[in-house]
Amino acid sequence: MHILVTNDDGIHAPGIRALAAALRTLGKVTVVAPDRERSATGHAITVHRPLRVRRSADYPADDAYSVDGTPADCVKIAVEALLLDRFDLVISGINRGANLGTDVLYSGTVSAAVEAAILGLPAIAISLADFRDSGFEPAAQFAVKLAHEWRSKELPPDTLLNVNWPKAEVKGVVVTTLGRRRYANTFEKRQDPSGRDYFWMGGEVDKDETLDTDVWAVANGYASVTPIHFDLTNYKLISQVQSWDITL
Repeated sequence: MHILVTNDDGIHAPGIRALAAALRTLGKVTVVAPDRERSATGHAITVHRPLRVRRSADYPADDAYSVDGTPADCVKIAVEALLLDRFDLVISGINRGANLGTDVLYSGTVSAAVEAAILGLPAIAISLADFRDSGFEPAAQFAVKLAHEWRSKELPPDTLLNVNWPKAEVKGVVVTTLGRRRYANTFEKRQDPSGRDYFWMGGEVDKDETLDTDVWAVANGYASVTPIHFDLTNYKLISQVQSWDITL
């Protein structure tokens, strides 16, 4: 089994190192990750400048490379440019901080897994609902269990699993739907030393803790596993929109 590991916190983040080390019990592990933190980059790809790839030594994996690009870039390069053999599975994480509900649209961690799914590879994104630089081992061991389980299961090729691990003692694992996390953003206007205006974004998160969503699960001490896919079509509206007077 050959597993590609990536993230959005950067190749030196403790979460990806813990994940890579744990997954080596299953087979060959190759790490291709950003050379620095690329959080909240979503599914951005780099098209207006060249990308540079460097091999990383002294890493708990069979091979490791850093890329001066986004998480989606890393998956594309690993699969389509470096030609590092066929990957059986792509796992993105372990992210420092949860990726719940509508956060998946902003998350570089989840977007890397989405890119793998687009390329026809089974994929898992995994995040820890904590901002410490430690405590990743239980989530890493769960990723090993999930990857082992995947060997004998068949999921649609456009689907990935989004996993969020709570920071407290885990009560259990639940399969969930995506919840909602609405951001009440504030923008503080400041000036740089040259007198030019700039804005610093902050704000609060309004959490919809509806029962059986990933937001609810993690808030109540459960690890959540959410099957998601990248087909954003609202099929319920197809017939309604077809009935509109929009012919040319």
